[in-house]
Amino acid sequence: MQTTTLTITGMRDEQCLRLVTNAIQDLPGIGYLEIALDTGAASIEHGSFVSEADIHQAIEDAGFGVR
Repeated sequence: MQTTTLTITGMRDEQCLRLVTNAIQDLPGIGYLEIALDTGAASIEHGSFVSEADIHQAIEDAGFGVR
């Protein structure tokens, strides 16, 4: 498993957090996932067949920014 660390922007409340979490968990091979609502810091453990670009795209498709 690989771990990707990034910052998600645009989250305002628990509903935003759920949307992002669900979008990421819909990707295949997602293991551990932790997102801090207050800072947007995310740590995502995933298999090698899911790229960081795939994760970025899932977050952006859910309507949030990523850096």
